[in-house]
Amino acid sequence: MDNLLAIILSATAIGTLLNIFLKRFNIPTIIGYIITGFAISSMYNLANNNESLDHIAEFGIVFLMFTIGLEFSIRHLMGMKRDVFLNGFLQVALVGGIASLSAEYLFGADQKSAIIIGYALALSSTAIVLKILNDSGNIHTVYGRKALGILLFQDIAVIPILLMINIFSSQNSSISSLLWETFISVVIILGLMYIIGKYLLNRFLSLVVWADTEEIFIAAVLMLVVGASFLAHMLGFSYSLGAFLAGMIMAESKYKHQIEADLVPFRDILLGLFFITVGMQIDLGIIAQHYMVILLLLIALLSVKILVVFGIVYFQAGGRVALKSALALCQSGEFSLAILALASSSRLIPQDIVQVLIIVVVLSMVATPFILKNIKYIVNAVAQEPQGGDFIINSSGVRDHIIVCGYGKLGQEIVYRLKKMNVNYLVLEHDINLVRLGQHRGEPVYFGNAAEKSILKKAFVEDARAVIIAINNEKKLILLCEILKSFEKNIKIVAKASDYDEKKLLKALEVKHIVNEGREAAKALLKVALE
Repeated sequence: MDNLLAIILSATAIGTLLNIFLKRFNIPTIIGYIITGFAISSMYNLANNNESLDHIAEFGIVFLMFTIGLEFSIRHLMGMKRDVFLNGFLQVALVGGIASLSAEYLFGADQKSAIIIGYALALSSTAIVLKILNDSGNIHTVYGRKALGILLFQDIAVIPILLMINIFSSQNSSISSLLWETFISVVIILGLMYIIGKYLLNRFLSLVVWADTEEIFIAAVLMLVVGASFLAHMLGFSYSLGAFLAGMIMAESKYKHQIEADLVPFRDILLGLFFITVGMQIDLGIIAQHYMVILLLLIALLSVKILVVFGIVYFQAGGRVALKSALALCQSGEFSLAILALASSSRLIPQDIVQVLIIVVVLSMVATPFILKNIKYIVNAVAQEPQGGDFIINSSGVRDHIIVCGYGKLGQEIVYRLKKMNVNYLVLEHDINLVRLGQHRGEPVYFGNAAEKSILKKAFVEDARAVIIAINNEKKLILLCEILKSFEKNIKIVAKASDYDEKKLLKALEVKHIVNEGREAAKALLKVALE
């Protein structure tokens, strides 16, 4: 116990001081945590004895996946089904297949070991990628959505990979019985989540809120998150998948925003601990002994994953988005480490090979924050951004116009009404598929993130009659309003509030023209914009 307290105290002190120092050079905190883990491992000789910390740190990923689940309800997931199920399946299948064949025929691994190695390396780091995309706001860009979709499928793919380990290491159970047990587990967890979400969750949270005590509310949410994770684990799935499902269910409740605000501190602290345990996996002795093999494997891993993801996304969203998505997912991740460790303990992969692969995975994770932080410069060096940005708007006649942010269902209805009224307008949309739809219809729909000041300037926002915000994402709505308020000229902002909390946030930003959500939202937004 004393030793554990000393480790935690040392880790906190080193992590805090190191990140303060690294912040001066604009280096991500993730790197500071990984270096802290390596330092703690060296000080206390924990390289092969950090099981207790691993269990605690795993809940960092649990809370991250829960907050991501809050952002993406079941409706949103179905809206992303192509990115999740098609792109994700292709990425895992192709990278896993290439890595498995390479391990078997180039490095002489037996077939079972090669399959586990290949599909373990096919997984990327949910914890690092989503944290950086969330912090930078790029989670809502086109490449952010593509990366998120593939990451979600990878988390689901952990289940069959773990099942393969069970099958390969099992001497008694038949394959058919293991598959049947997994199918029953899937039905049970989805059924329970559906019943709890539809019939029990809102009533339970209403009782908790009625108690009017903040710590009871936080404790209740923690119980639900950990309970969902534990249930998933008991049924043979990963903790993080259970947390993600719980987040998706709570996204449908009216307490979503309060839950998210209360859970963020727990998530960030535990994620920091997770990255410290990643740093503990670094063994300088193994690096010194096999540095050339490790370097070649690292380059091969990054190259294969970049080429595969680029090829999958290129025909859907173009070269720039494809390259950004590929760079975001080029590493292996935390589930790779867990699968390799489990395969080693099941005696499917020799210990010396596992140690080399763990170093390769960790180094790929260390490189990721630097790649994501400089992703725009890397992509510009390979595929130059078009002059004037991602789009060029003809300046002739673009004065006293309406700017519509978003070309979803609401945006399309607004555009339809604007055309009938012969009002000058243009649309900004960050979903390339919706941009293509609008351009196919002959609409002035331009690809770009409206939450960037440079994009708004190219749309002549200061000469616009009004800006109508027709998006459903609260974070992006608030960010967009903040950016519009930052212009020197007073810009007329017309926004739709989905609920009381959203309306309150908009009023706090001094947005004067707020329309309630409803069937006539498009008509009301236009009426206010044209007054």
